[in-house]
This record gives sequence, structure tokens and C-alpha cells, in this order.
Amino acid sequence: MTSGTLDPAQMAVIANRLDTIVREMTSTLLRAGRSSVIAVARDFSCSIVTGEDELLASAEGLPVHIFGAHLQTAELRRRHPDLRDGDAYLDNDPYVGGSHHADHTIMVPVFVGDTHLFTAVAKSHQADIGNSMPTTYFAMAKDVYEEGALNFPCVQVQRDREDISDVIEMCRRRIRVPDQWYGDYLATLGAARTGERRLKELVDVYGLELIRQFVAEWFDYSERRMTAAISALPSGRYVRHGQHDSVGPLPPIPLKVDLTVDAEAGRVSIDLRDNPDCVPAGLNMTRSTATNMAIAGLFNNIDPTVPHNAGAFRRVEVLLRENCVVGIPRHPTSASMATTNVADRLVNLAQSALGEAGTGHGVAEGGTGMGPGMGVISGTDWRTGMPFVNQMFVANNGGPASRDCDGWLTWILPVCAGLLYRDSIEINEQKYPVQFDYVRLLPDSGGPGRHRGANAMELAYTARGNPVDVVWTLDAHESPPNGIHGGGPGAVAAAALRHATGEVTELPGTGAIALEPGQYVLNTTAGGGGFGDPRTRDADAVLHDVAEGYVTRDAAAEVYGVVIVGEEHAPRVDQDATQRRRAALGAV
Repeated sequence: MTSGTLDPAQMAVIANRLDTIVREMTSTLLRAGRSSVIAVARDFSCSIVTGEDELLASAEGLPVHIFGAHLQTAELRRRHPDLRDGDAYLDNDPYVGGSHHADHTIMVPVFVGDTHLFTAVAKSHQADIGNSMPTTYFAMAKDVYEEGALNFPCVQVQRDREDISDVIEMCRRRIRVPDQWYGDYLATLGAARTGERRLKELVDVYGLELIRQFVAEWFDYSERRMTAAISALPSGRYVRHGQHDSVGPLPPIPLKVDLTVDAEAGRVSIDLRDNPDCVPAGLNMTRSTATNMAIAGLFNNIDPTVPHNAGAFRRVEVLLRENCVVGIPRHPTSASMATTNVADRLVNLAQSALGEAGTGHGVAEGGTGMGPGMGVISGTDWRTGMPFVNQMFVANNGGPASRDCDGWLTWILPVCAGLLYRDSIEINEQKYPVQFDYVRLLPDSGGPGRHRGANAMELAYTARGNPVDVVWTLDAHESPPNGIHGGGPGAVAAAALRHATGEVTELPGTGAIALEPGQYVLNTTAGGGGFGDPRTRDADAVLHDVAEGYVTRDAAAEVYGVVIVGEEHAPRVDQDATQRRRAALGAV
């Protein structure tokens, strides 16, 4: 090994090159994916894990995918101690490190000579995985048998860089859209192989021993950065309660995050053990998703430049228990929805818990739930006679407000931290037999505050030509995303069906319908929670909200105490009236 420590400039160059490799893996998957959930919505993530199963680099990977990649590679090495160059493995087992069955993970061990130095990991959300019903999210599956998904616990899919055809044929026989799946499989595999090739080139440039030294020093540096970030937080125990709303016959699921900060030691403990047992449904989380969503909530509160890797994770302990809805499920418990819904609520609770430390801390709760605007659509396309399955990401939940800014308008889901892309309506209408009537933001739906939660959205779409099956699981239809430090809650979510006669009927929180041409499924998403007293919001910011249509004039006066006058094209703040109005509201 090279003596001494690496030059900081060299450390930065290698670290950024690793991120560049992950970004190239990401670009490969985005450009080569076949389903729109991958090629348009970008529901996938890439990462690099060391040969000792420590997460090294993830660039812009989705939090719900990334923080568990090392658990999967550890299980891979346990099951296959004879890994060799040219191998590739498929894993989606929720019991041994996977997120949920829909996330097919390709792992490629990267060898330098005889040394297993890295594992290139590419995880992509599949539009169909052989479930007993056409959806990758089966909320009411009582167990894995009713769920029906194909399970691949670290199964070898390539030897000497050639497909093992038996595994491929299993998928093609069971998955409803085999050509689409195989195209996505090749894209995911191509991303992992891209990472493998670039990592070998990296070692060719710098040498094996220097790269090993870099990895050790990079983790130590990341740990020091994380220690400093935690030391800036107030020490204390912060407990936050919430719930996932009722789903079908299931009552609401109470949830709790118990977070302890030891600033002097630079450590955080997040205890999730005091939560209900697993439920007889697909809402249970896995070891990886429970761990990564708790950590994600913490990361949302600290310096964003702290590297998200194993070095930083050394300073955080997440306590889980078996047979817990936010813990470690036992087979055959279903964890079909482990990457959303309860997971979204967990992020919200973890990031808002630090609000208990004082007004300078914490993040409000973001909009959650996947209504029909994020539903899985399927059927037979009348234009081609071919089956189709896809999860749409047209809808958008409002992002949470924080100490520094308003909520992110294109937040989509807490588990993805704004990194998921919204679908193109035009591409969806081209690829699938659906047609949208409208997609629009709802005024006054973001939680009011000194910083405002992002607005909710409403949309409507119908089937074209023949019926389209739609499956969804809503949340936040009973308990909205909460604000903190006096900020208000965001709007609640809802789903409904508008019949050809014009009659509108409410749809349940979770459901599956055959949408007929002429019928429109309606979805209102959840708004983000606000941060701080809305009566202290800058008046010019409220004026901007009114001009943009985020807030109505009535809400500006009644909630924010800001009186807006003038024509619609040229609104302005009436300073005297605003002063009187805020005084009447008791603003300080």
C-alpha cells in the first residue's frame, strides 16, 4: 500500500470519477430501458459496493434503493462464495436485503486479477413481475403466495458474460410483457456491465493498491464529515408518531420513530422496534427499506454534501425487530409495497422528528400515497392486440417545507426525495391506450407556513378503445402530511370515478377497476406540510404565490394575513391593510 495519506485533490478526483461511473451506469439504464416506468419515470438506481460489502458511491440513486445495496451484495457472497469474473446475479428477495419483489437487482462482481474489488449494482423497478394480479404493488396480498411474484434470491443469470437461459425463460413464461421485461433486463445488465468496465479502467489508471487506499481514506473522511454534521444537532431524544391510513378492511397502522442524538459522540440511534407486528397485507417493510428510510430522514436534516456511503453510516444505528411492519419480515409475509406507503410515512416521521429539537431543525412531512395517477395500468392495446403493463408516474405529491425553503413542487414521493421523474403525458398516450383530460395544481393545497408546503395535484384520465385495468393504493386520504413549528398540514388525497353520465362516485383507498372508455378516474394527491407560522411568511413571497396560482387571495388574507389588491395581471400587496390584518390575527 502507498505510504501516507492521499493528496486531497487526488481524493476528490477519484471520488468524482466514481460518481461519474455511477452516472454513466444511470445514463445507460435510462436510455436503454423499454418500459416507461424506467425509461421515462427513472424508477431505478445504480451504485458501487466494495468487495467487503460497503456502499461506496451512488450519485443520484433513489434513497429507497441505495441504502440497502450492500445488504444484497453481502447475501450474494454468502450464497456464492465462489464468485468469478464474468458472473452476473439477479436478486429481488425481500427477506435477505432486497427492497421488494418488483425491484430486480443485477449484481456484477468486479475482479482485478483474482481480487473481488467491487460489485456493480443496478436496481430497476419492473412493470410486471408475475404477480397474481397485474400490479407490482399488491397492497392486499395476505402473503407471498397470494402476491405471486417470481422470487430470485441472488440467482446467477450470467456465466462468462452469457445468459443462463433457464432463468430468462422462467421470466418470459411468467411475466405478462416478456419482451418489455427482457428489454429492461438487458438495460439493467448493461448498466452493471458498464460499471464493471469503467471500474477496471479506473484501477488500470491508478493501480490496485492506491484504489484500496482511497477506499479506506474516503470512508474515514466520510465518517468525519458525518460526525461533524451530527455534532451540529442538539443532543436529545426525539419521538414522533404518525400513521398509515386504512386500506380496505385494514385499520390505520400506527407508526413511531424514536430518534436519539448524541452530539458529543457524533452518533444517532433510530429505534423502530416499538411498532406493530407485520400485517396480513403487502404493506410490510423489509430490513433494507426500514433501515434506509430511517437514515434518509436523518440525511434530509443535515449538510447535503456529506457523502452517502458506508463511512457516514458508521455513525448511525437503526434498531429493528423481526415480524415488525417497519422491521424484518418473516417468510411468507408479503412486503409487496415495502418501498412506498408505510415507507413514505417512515421518512416523514424521521425527518420531522428533529423538529422537536427546536425551530431551526426538522423538515415537515411530504405528500404520500400512490393513487390512480401513480397506478399500474394493464390490458390489451386495441391498436396492436398486444398486452401491456406499466406503472404511471403522472401524479405528484407536494414536497415538505423546511427551515430554508418551500416544498419541492415535483417531490412525487418521500422515498424518492424528488429524484423520480414525472411521466410525459404525451408519451404515455402514445405508448398506452389512455387519454388525459387534465393535470393541474390545486391552489391552497400546500401546507401554509413561513415556508409553504408544495401544492397537491388533481388529474383525470380515461381508457381508449377498450377497458384498461387500473390498480392503486392511496394514503393520506384520512391523515394529511403534517407541518411543523406552526406550519399547517397539506391537503388530503382522494380518488373517484366520473361515469359517462357525469355522476361521480368515490373510490376506496386501495382498489382495482376496469376503466371503461368514457369513464374518467380522478385523483387528488396530497400536499406537503408547512414549516413555521404562516403569519410570518414574507409578504412578497405570498404575493408571488398568488400570482402563480399556488394560493388564492382569500387564503392570503385569512391564513397569511397578507392583503392582495389590484388587477389579476398586476397584483400588489396593500401594506397598510396587511399590517392591520396581521395584527388582528395576532402575528408577531
